[in-house]
Amino acid sequence: MKSNWYTGRAIKVLTHMGIWVVLLSLPYLLDSHHGMEHHHDDRRDRAFFYLNFITNILWIGPFYLNAYLLTARLFIRRRYLEYIGSLILLFGVMLSMNFVLFKFAFDLDHFSLKGATYFLLPAFLLTIAVSTAFRLVTDRLEADKLAKDRHEENLKTELSFLRSQISPHFIFNILNNLVALEQMKSPELGPTILKLAALMQYMLYDTDEERVPLSKEVEYLQSYIDLQKQRFGNKVPITVSLDSPRGFLEIEPMLLIPFVENAFKHGVGLIDQPSINIELCVREKTLYFKVRNRYNMSSAEVKDKTSGIGLSNVKRRLKLLYGNLQRLDISRDNGWFIVSLQLNLH
Repeated sequence: MKSNWYTGRAIKVLTHMGIWVVLLSLPYLLDSHHGMEHHHDDRRDRAFFYLNFITNILWIGPFYLNAYLLTARLFIRRRYLEYIGSLILLFGVMLSMNFVLFKFAFDLDHFSLKGATYFLLPAFLLTIAVSTAFRLVTDRLEADKLAKDRHEENLKTELSFLRSQISPHFIFNILNNLVALEQMKSPELGPTILKLAALMQYMLYDTDEERVPLSKEVEYLQSYIDLQKQRFGNKVPITVSLDSPRGFLEIEPMLLIPFVENAFKHGVGLIDQPSINIELCVREKTLYFKVRNRYNMSSAEVKDKTSGIGLSNVKRRLKLLYGNLQRLDISRDNGWFIVSLQLNLH
């Protein structure tokens, strides 16, 4: 992964360097005869030749400064007055550098501010126009690629994702519990059936939407946890704190359940003092989600092999959907397997 990043970055840098070499050399290649007979015979002509050459090289600075700073932070955000002011300041810097080269580097006389402005302004405007177009096209291509990646990822994981969240083994145990409750004539039978029905309805129908209310996702988690509590009874201490989110917030469906399911799959069984802790809260439109479970430290493999997607695929989905608006930390600490997710819901 690292070498791929390096290779792609190196190719990009080399491509830019090649384009600049061609662009800067083209005027002199097309007018090489003029350059040989005049610029090398007369000191003043030779000084102007190098002055123009260095000035052309200096256009590289405004090009990338505008593309990666001014356009990104001002123009795209519609801060046009600040953008125009920054361009005027930048052109002033280019004029000052031209004056320094003219007077001190090449010892030329009769510097004209008006003449220098007329000479530099067209090239400056062309550089800024091409630079802005370059940034806008680059952003568009990156946005299209990201949208394509998201679409392909959703197509690739949709079927396995939906099937994996409620494993057949879990459904089998719940059905056995329902039979036992029916035989005991337990009052818990009705609520259990309703929770299972709500679970299946959310999984099969509500997840068709690109986003769902966060409250629905939390209800789904609570129903899943309640059924697991009923399944394990007092054998596994389960601590749950799911704060009801205030206001209307949305989230991609079934984004949190893999972490909870993973805890129940690896936090029970041949484990001394099994325990599962699940916490969720929202502060200032930022979701904080944490799942902790005891695991068997003698087993080197903690990754979920039976789940249709696994934690590595969940990381990929989070990255595609939220980019830098999410932070996922997965760690092990003294017999605890800890998943901590911070998600910006703006």
